[in-house]
Amino acid sequence: MQCFEDIDTKNPTLKALDLILAAWDEGVDTGVEPQQMAYAALFTALTDLVAIYGEDAVIHLTRGLEKRVVEGEFTLARRDQ
Repeated sequence: MQCFEDIDTKNPTLKALDLILAAWDEGVDTGVEPQQMAYAALFTALTDLVAIYGEDAVIHLTRGLEKRVVEGEFTLARRDQ
């Protein structure tokens, strides 16, 4: 992962993403496998979202993820077949 250079610190979404990418890099640099970082990030995100919005809202959100994954929304490097 790579942190953004010259990010717009007034944009809270980009600032949050930059902080998460920095923490991710630090974890990997200290020997934590990317898969473990991913599971920890998902657990943290889902528990925070449940605390803020409740279980029903998070269930609705996660049900929509399957279609988005299938459509390649989270695929950074695509292979041509």
